[in-house]
Amino acid sequence: MGAAVIIAVDGPAAAGKGTLARRLAAAYALPYMDTGLLYRAVGRRVLDAGADPRDAALALQAAQALTPADLDRPDLRGPIADMAASAVAAMPAVRAALLDFQRRFGRAQGAVMDGRDIGTVIFPDATAKLFVTASPSVRAARRHRELEGRGIAADYAQVLAEIRDRDAQDANRPVAPLKPADDALLLDTSALDADAAFSAAMALLAPRLNAG
Repeated sequence: MGAAVIIAVDGPAAAGKGTLARRLAAAYALPYMDTGLLYRAVGRRVLDAGADPRDAALALQAAQALTPADLDRPDLRGPIADMAASAVAAMPAVRAALLDFQRRFGRAQGAVMDGRDIGTVIFPDATAKLFVTASPSVRAARRHRELEGRGIAADYAQVLAEIRDRDAQDANRPVAPLKPADDALLLDTSALDADAAFSAAMALLAPRLNAG
């Protein structure tokens, strides 16, 4: 094990990995990065220009121009941001532009990295890897509650359809498709609340993090 402890937390939308990753970062006193915000911010930059996030040239320009302030935008969540992020994340040039940024962050002092390809691409040699998932219906219900809690009108059936579309797009993209790393620890949160998911994750991680 190297000096920098990297915990990779991957999984599909609304599986609970963001909440879990932040709690793990606090528990292990490690920096936290939501790498999905990078792609959401790139997608938003393209949308700001009135362009299609599937425009590879404009998406690359947006990735190259990304600044830390872009990650603090209030409009990086929701269905529009979800689909824009998924579109730009499928582009090899965009992923390459953001790869070094993510690796520098993690290697500086270790990190808990929350994303979709941390354990397979960004840090294939991570100290420990979690793949967090839940059934589409459970994830749609969580996202629906989240949106309504933020005062955003949402239809459950539409949210479920968008979750399934996002899953298909992420799993079938030719570059860094969403899938568990071969050595990832699998955690299904379908029947777990946040506290139970955290306890289960800590139990899964302990042998790996204490091995070195």
